[in-house]
Amino acid sequence: MILVTGATGNIGSALLRELHLSGAAPVRGLTRASGQVSFPEGIEAVEGDLAQAGSLKAALEGVRSLFLLSGMGAEADVLAAARQAGVEHVVLVSSITVQTHPHLPAARENLAVERLLKDSGLAWTILRPTQFASNTLWWAQSIRELGVVRAPYADIGLPTIHPADIAAVARVALTEPGHRGRTYALTGPECITVRRQVAAIAAVLGREVSFVEINREEAHRQMASFMGGETADAVLDLMGGDVNDELLKVRDTVHGVTGSPARSFQQWASDNGAAFR
Repeated sequence: MILVTGATGNIGSALLRELHLSGAAPVRGLTRASGQVSFPEGIEAVEGDLAQAGSLKAALEGVRSLFLLSGMGAEADVLAAARQAGVEHVVLVSSITVQTHPHLPAARENLAVERLLKDSGLAWTILRPTQFASNTLWWAQSIRELGVVRAPYADIGLPTIHPADIAAVARVALTEPGHRGRTYALTGPECITVRRQVAAIAAVLGREVSFVEINREEAHRQMASFMGGETADAVLDLMGGDVNDELLKVRDTVHGVTGSPARSFQQWASDNGAAFR
């Protein structure tokens, strides 16, 4: 039995589709409200909250492999509950910032979760993805209502990853041998700038989307309003304020693990164009 936590999120929902299409069974998807979700045929929806490990008892029954997102709950308690339930292997989604920007608070938190997993006695696989292509959904309302994107660091390119590629690597790690005890840094197939991302979305929509480059201070004011000042500072560093060669590096890990090339940002935009219409 495989249990996928975060089953309605960008990665978890893609992973359920991957597992369904590959014929992996049995599979459960964890959600806070099982009656409000629609999973692929054959996927069992179970209720639970990662912030309350005691709520996971039924979900973990019979589970041998667990997909877990760092930062989603009380990880130490979740891992203890998983071990007690007989889980053997955990695939953890962490962040590439653990190796590129270890001084950032979120990176330190992700590293702490990685260490908890390694010390848990469970077999482990750790995924460290870079910036998600889906982060551009921050622009969706502005594109729909105003036809414009206002963002900093217009011409700094990052190897943005399609969440479906994280899911594809996770599916292989969960279902095939040879991935336990491995840490995989994951990126997209090329560095792509904010300016090119806007152009790709406009091409999918078939209409013009204007781009206005703003400075860090203005961007910080906008972002701090919904994520807090410290997190906004960290995100802006990763967007362009404090990039380094390790963050900019394009890696072929997705292809190496799955046998398929990493998806482009243009593919992500095509897959998600409805969000911007």
